[in-house]
Amino acid sequence: MLNVFSLVNGRLYQEEIASLEELSRFHPVWVDLDSPTEQELQWVEAYYGLAVPANAMDEDIEESARFYSEENGDLNIRSDFLIASGDEPRTVRVAFILNLANDAVRSKGILFSIHEEDVPVFRLLRMRARRAPGLIEDGKEVLLKLFDADAEYSADTLEGIYDELEKASGKVLSGQMTDELAGDVLGAIARQEDMNGRIRRNAMDTRRAVSFMMRSKMLNAEQFEEARQILRDIDSLDSHTTFLFDKINFLMDATVGFININQNKIIKLFSVAAVALLPPTLVASAYGMNFRFMPELQWSFGYPFALALMAASAIAPMWYFRHRGWLN
Repeated sequence: MLNVFSLVNGRLYQEEIASLEELSRFHPVWVDLDSPTEQELQWVEAYYGLAVPANAMDEDIEESARFYSEENGDLNIRSDFLIASGDEPRTVRVAFILNLANDAVRSKGILFSIHEEDVPVFRLLRMRARRAPGLIEDGKEVLLKLFDADAEYSADTLEGIYDELEKASGKVLSGQMTDELAGDVLGAIARQEDMNGRIRRNAMDTRRAVSFMMRSKMLNAEQFEEARQILRDIDSLDSHTTFLFDKINFLMDATVGFININQNKIIKLFSVAAVALLPPTLVASAYGMNFRFMPELQWSFGYPFALALMAASAIAPMWYFRHRGWLN
């Protein structure tokens, strides 16, 4: 899908392109290629003179090669954006190409973005740019606003983790922790820990991208200050992710502790049963020995007496355990 975004009365206006001829009707500040086809890539190359690298969205690209400037002035950034919705949170690699060449070309000042999946941050920026006139001025502003929205999206996701951990904390501290409930809590905690780790990685990636833009000296004074504010927002997320890691570890340890307590209760029952049945076993073993004169044969109450002795020897330890409170 090929979308171009132009400024109309200060607002970002989106148009989906279905042919090469339609590109000449617009003067965009942002060209977005969402899962582009070979034909759409050829349109971009034919009209804007921009050849999208074959490895633009490769996941195995070296980290040091994700931010660089070409000789013709093109700024290349490979950045990961978080998708927290759905059952499987993940990151999507997005390739940005910003032409800053001095020669008069059609692609000058236009931001090109290439990705394989729709990104929530992109939708958030499109919604804001339609409602707030003057929010976007050029391609550099689009890129900065995307990273700003990415930091805010990470903050919103962190708030969701706080809410989920509060629910898990209520279950753990309720004192009614069964093994089944403990399994559910551990699963929920593990999911939030994975999400927290992805947010931390996403924040680190965004920090690197914004820092690269600042070092490239492509920003004016106002944009440079905006980039610094984005970095401060990202830095504020670090303390929250650290706190969440500590809270997750506490809930994990508490849940595992309750599981151990439940298991110890089961082992305790077996231990009590083994000790209680030891005296009757000893009495039965004594009566089962091959004596020359068997008491049972010489005394009519021999068997009832043996059974009564075995029962008393079993009841006495149980009474002692209960008296000491070991059965509570």
